[in-house]
Amino acid sequence: MTNNTNGFSTDIRVNGEKLDCVNRFKYLGAIIADEGSKPEILARIAQATAALTKLKTIWNDRNIALSSMIRPMRSLVMSIFLCACESWTLTADTERRIQAMEMRCLRKLLGITYRDQISKEEVRNRTRQAIGPHEDLFSTIKRRKLKWYGQVTRSSGLAKTILQGRVQGGRRRSRQKKRWEDNIPEWTGRTLGAAVVVPDSTSTGFV
Repeated sequence: MTNNTNGFSTDIRVNGEKLDCVNRFKYLGAIIADEGSKPEILARIAQATAALTKLKTIWNDRNIALSSMIRPMRSLVMSIFLCACESWTLTADTERRIQAMEMRCLRKLLGITYRDQISKEEVRNRTRQAIGPHEDLFSTIKRRKLKWYGQVTRSSGLAKTILQGRVQGGRRRSRQKKRWEDNIPEWTGRTLGAAVVVPDSTSTGFV
C-alpha cells in the first residue's frame, strides 16, 4: 500500500512476482487504509450494530433487569467495536459517528425508539439512573489511546521508534490530514513527547 497525494505507484516484486498496489487491506481483522482510520471505524460500527440486532430478544424482554442487560451489551457489542481502538485517528466526523452509535445502543437498552421523541440528554440521564455513573464511549476510546501512548513512550522498543521517528522533508502547506499523534496534544494540552498521566478509570464504562 502506498500513501502519497501524487498517486504514484511502485514496482515491488517478491520471488519474481509483482505485488498489487492497493489503497487499503485487512490485517488481523482490521482495515488499514491510506485515508486513515475512518474505514476501520465505520466497519466496527457496522459489526457492533449487527451484534446489537442479534440480541433483540434480550432488548424486547422488559422483565430482564437493566443491570443484567448491560452485561451482554458490553461483552458482545462494545467489545467488538472497541477492538484495537488505540490505533485510531479520531476526527470530529468520526466522533459524531461514535456518539450516534452509542446513543443507538442506549436506546435499545432502555427500550426507547426515535418515535418517542426523547432527547439524547434525557436518554443519558435515564441510563445513569438505571446503571449508575458510567464512562461514555468516546471517553473510553480516549483513555485507552492515551494509556497506550504512555506505555509506548516509556518503552524502548520498535513501537516507540515508529511513533516518534521522523523522516526527511516536510508536510505540504495546504490543509493536512489529521495524524494519529495529533489527538494527543489536542486532548491533553501537552506537546508530543511530554509525559501524559492517564488515571485509572473507576467508572463502569465500556471497558
